[in-house]
Order: sequence, then structure tokens, then C-alpha cells
Amino acid sequence: MKLTVSHSFLPKQNSVRAAQVMDHFGIGFDQGRHVIAEDLELPIEGGDVVLFGGESGSGKSSLLRATAGWLSDGGEPSGGAGVVDVDALELGEGTLIDGMRLPVAEAMHALSTCGLGEAQLMLRTPAELSDGQRYRYRLARGLREQAEWLLADEFTATLDRTLARVIAYNIRRTARRTGQGFLLATTHEDVVDDLAPDVHVVCRLNGGIEVQGRDSAKKKERSHSQGTCGSAARPRATGRTSLGGIIAAGTSV
Repeated sequence: MKLTVSHSFLPKQNSVRAAQVMDHFGIGFDQGRHVIAEDLELPIEGGDVVLFGGESGSGKSSLLRATAGWLSDGGEPSGGAGVVDVDALELGEGTLIDGMRLPVAEAMHALSTCGLGEAQLMLRTPAELSDGQRYRYRLARGLREQAEWLLADEFTATLDRTLARVIAYNIRRTARRTGQGFLLATTHEDVVDDLAPDVHVVCRLNGGIEVQGRDSAKKKERSHSQGTCGSAARPRATGRTSLGGIIAAGTSV
């Protein structure tokens, strides 16, 4: 299946002024679009942990969103469909433990998975949290949704790097235990070993894309704990996602 994704870097109401600015620098609107990937095949299966990595501006977020749109059958990945975007989740005003809307034991487990296992944190409200703690709470709320896929752009970007690795490891365990899939994008390579993604897409600023499949992920996963607990994993649907002609706006100077 071929997808085309385009982004405008200026608001529509400023299109006239944008045209004047681009004309001043000798840049046409056609030049402001570049192909990120063409006929890219991703070996994604249900329940996979899929990581898009690379520097800012390399196209990883565009590929993440395009993949999410394909997996949610062309819909927007913003809650209710097959893909839930953690950034689109409302945090509410009550305490964290109440906001999970789960039995206490399950709520505590989800919060602990995301690094919010201390009693004083569970009894705080989102307004009382730091930016990093709010991000962790969004992850926990996403786990509560039990969607087929959970999407997180800038995964662990706001976290202390030691904690980021702990959460990456917990996400790997959660995917194995529940069969829930994760679509993640990050500029930080330090979480890769603990996350052990089934599919790792490395985007480069020069336009190159490297796809590391599940064979390398299995080797990494062998070094992790093999213990399982909780609910049984969902059956893993097989199939491949083919992305072609993915386009994002940019400028060429």
C-alpha cells in the first residue's frame, strides 16, 4: 500500500506571505517537499515494538505517523481507533490512581510500569507533576486504553536517561506479556538495547533508511528476563506494511 504524507511548515492563512518569503530566497513550493521513503517495506506484525530512530529532521516522526495511519485503517491515530497517541490523551484533574479508572492493583501496576510507583506520586494530580512525570503518566494512561497499538513520539525524551532505560525495558516486558503493540520514535539510542524492538527503523539526514528486523531483536531479547505473568498475549497477526512515496515538507537552500 502506497502512502503520501505532506506537511505544511507555515499556517494556511499566511500562504501569501509564505510565498513572498520563499520567492525572496528563490525557493518554490515544489522545492519545499522532499521524499522521505519510497516503496519502503516494514515487516510489522501485531504486538510488535517498532522503534523509529534518527536525528531531528530525519523523517522518523513522519514515518511513525504514516505507519500509524496505515495500521488504523487510514484513520488519525488520536484515540478510539486501533492506534492511541499518548500525546492526545487527556490527563484529567483527579489523582493519578483515580484517573487510571482501573481496579487499584491494576492501576498501581500500570503506574509502576511507567516509573510512578511511589505512593506520594499516585496521590498527586497531573497539575502537581513535573513535565517528565506527566509524560510517564501519559504512558500509563495509554496502557490503560489497551489499544492494539500505542504511539509515542519523542519516546522518553523528557526523562532522566537511567529512568528512560528502565521504562524501555518495562515496555518490552509489557508487549511480551499483553500482546499490545508499540510505535515509538526517539532521537536517543540509549534505550535501544533495553527496548529490544522487533523492528528498528533508523532514519538518516542524508535520506538513507535502515530497517533492522526481528532477527536482530530476538538476539537482544534473549538477554532479557523470560518470565511472564498476567494476562495471556493476544495472537500475533502476520503481514507486512509497505509504505511508499512518503513525503514531508521541507526547504532546500
